[in-house]
Amino acid sequence: MRDVLVRGACVVGLSVSALAGGVSTAIAADEVNVYSYRQPFLVEPLFKAFTQETGIKVNVVHADQGLTERLQREGRNSPADVILTVDIGRLDEAKAADVTQAVESETLEANIPEHFRDPEGHWFGLTTRARIIFAAKDRVDPSQPINYEDLADPKWKGRICTRSGKHVYQIGLLASMIAHHGAEEAEKWLAGVKDNLARKPQGGDRQQAEAISQGVCDIALSNSYYYGHMLDNPEQKPWAEAVNVIFPNQDGRGTHVNISGVSLAKHAPNRENAVKLMEFLSSEQAQEIYAQRNYEYPVKPGVPLAELLRDLGEFKVDDLSLATVAEHREEAFRMVDRVGYDQ
Repeated sequence: MRDVLVRGACVVGLSVSALAGGVSTAIAADEVNVYSYRQPFLVEPLFKAFTQETGIKVNVVHADQGLTERLQREGRNSPADVILTVDIGRLDEAKAADVTQAVESETLEANIPEHFRDPEGHWFGLTTRARIIFAAKDRVDPSQPINYEDLADPKWKGRICTRSGKHVYQIGLLASMIAHHGAEEAEKWLAGVKDNLARKPQGGDRQQAEAISQGVCDIALSNSYYYGHMLDNPEQKPWAEAVNVIFPNQDGRGTHVNISGVSLAKHAPNRENAVKLMEFLSSEQAQEIYAQRNYEYPVKPGVPLAELLRDLGEFKVDDLSLATVAEHREEAFRMVDRVGYDQ
């Protein structure tokens, strides 16, 4: 695992020895310690605003992977107070690994809709990202609605690109299909999508837009925020300009969304400060920072969107509880193997 310790005037780094030294060195009346999968450019402004408002310093360990395993190894000696991550899969894995604890907070319950938080209080959504469809501007009728179910239609044979079926974003969508249609129908659907692939699943969501721009395929699945990031990147801007954004299932249940979220670490040495940070992250101020910097949708109703998201327009969201999605993740993993989706 590679992790990065962030230090700054307002996001104050905890020394490596202190992080390794356990609870005795981690407790401080004016500090809170965060283990984060979220990128520094996104969370640093949030923590800076929190520190300015409360006087509580935020110490952060950034990692690409392995934070749940690290928390398990550290056990009661862990200095971690708060876990920041993306996708219901990672939030659910942390809960299942018994490295989180329940939180009761009227503020969190008021700010975060019920279907975006754990019924037992172990995780809370902070932002949402829609699982949208990219469609080639010059090869797909822009007036034609496309639902997730349509991706299995033979008319799309050889015209679809996706990333690995085992990626957490794909697993989340498949788990939602299981919840809505049952395992048997969801597996038929997945097999149909596999039959329609233009190539073996590969790359990330941005690479699917690139493939469309190159004529490899005509439609692809992506998380919504990648569209904004591609437009901001001179090299990738042509990929975004080659596609239209489609929000699936607008005539039915709505578009599947996943979350970034937060949990309270099981052995949080600074529990009170941790809950204050969690509540701040659900506030309108923090939610707007999230929305503006990463093209994500706030979970708190009424928070202003980034201009690009406003331009994409309003859309109907699938209000299926993400706790229900989490319940079907293991079945979704097995299904990907049975179908041989990545082969």
